[in-house]
Amino acid sequence: MTCAADAAAYQKAWVKDLRTRIADGASYAFVNADTPHELFHVMDVPIVTNQWWSAVIAAKQLAPSYFDRMEEMGFHPHLPRYSSLPLVAQIEGDTDRQPWGGLPAPALLCARASSDEHPRIFQRWSELTGAPLHLLSAPAVPDPAPDWWHRARTDWEAFYGTARLDLMVAEMEELIAALETLTGRRFDAAAFAAYMARIDAQERLFDKVSAMIADAPKVPMRISEQMPNVMIPQWHRGSDWAMAHVQAFHDEVVDRIRSGHAVCPDERIRMMWIGAGLWFDTGFYAAFEDSHGAVFAWSMYLPFAADGYIRADHGDPLRALAARVSAMNEQLHQPPWVNEWLVREARRNRIDVAVMLVPEHDRFSGYGSHFAREALTAAGVRVVEIRSDMVDPRQWDRAATEARVRAALDEVAGRTG
Repeated sequence: MTCAADAAAYQKAWVKDLRTRIADGASYAFVNADTPHELFHVMDVPIVTNQWWSAVIAAKQLAPSYFDRMEEMGFHPHLPRYSSLPLVAQIEGDTDRQPWGGLPAPALLCARASSDEHPRIFQRWSELTGAPLHLLSAPAVPDPAPDWWHRARTDWEAFYGTARLDLMVAEMEELIAALETLTGRRFDAAAFAAYMARIDAQERLFDKVSAMIADAPKVPMRISEQMPNVMIPQWHRGSDWAMAHVQAFHDEVVDRIRSGHAVCPDERIRMMWIGAGLWFDTGFYAAFEDSHGAVFAWSMYLPFAADGYIRADHGDPLRALAARVSAMNEQLHQPPWVNEWLVREARRNRIDVAVMLVPEHDRFSGYGSHFAREALTAAGVRVVEIRSDMVDPRQWDRAATEARVRAALDEVAGRTG
């Protein structure tokens, strides 16, 4: 896919530039994925995202040795691998083999207390580097309506709760003050409002693409093509490049569907991948096309770009950002939010089989797996659970996993044949 190659090329150039800026001494922030990146972008503070950096380390095939080292250092075995891998590399300290020669100390650290482990992981980063830590709260929503994707777009004040949003806005204002001190520049409220409007427009384009793929007679692209076309613009959301790329992505999807392009011309079974990407073995997503006419049609990244990000600003874009961030991870992982959303997505994408990654060492990502499995099964979707991890290949058995998925596909083929 042309757009996927373009996105990869842009990201490669951006990474090279970011690496150069950091190596030359530019101040940067090390942040978790569910923090308000928008504030850093609008203040022109470079960021390295914890989970992205984890995927970079895993892609370099360094994760197994780091996790072995983690166990030798005495960390408990249920530390979330996706979020802790960069910290382990930092503690281990052998910068010669780390990507970029390792990361220098950041000027600022930022995380949400969205799990028991994240605050402590970032506290250790702060202790190691001396960087100040801005920890954002994650207070629970008292009445988490299952159909959150409807209300969250416009009725977010009542849905998330005024007191909760007040707290998040106050904490983000403290973060803005720290960024002003770091950069020596004032936060421009008008520029931020315009920036948030561009992000909203970007996510609405993704919403259209998601609907088109769901409605297409056959899947026009693999999720391994979807992911870079969504994730890379999301890292740069609201930028001129991201806006132009998402429009080009939209147009290429339109062209593919109009021309009848299909990933698998003999498509008979539609599948969904539940969980973060399998970053060390993305070829797995194409493993069942020839044998079963089975295509992975869905991953969370494309539909969540709309449902998780579109928030009407109601004249207060900072508060709208609080609504966006306030339950980002929870909506992807916790019941009743995640199970009802997955059922809705399975129905609109005509899914037959769901393959669910259950990272046993990441309690937050695995919280809702039982509820999601039961909800999808009740909706008529065959669910295959994989006990593995998105960045730790030591538990990954490709042959055994393929065999389990093929057995499920055989069952579905026999049921529908």
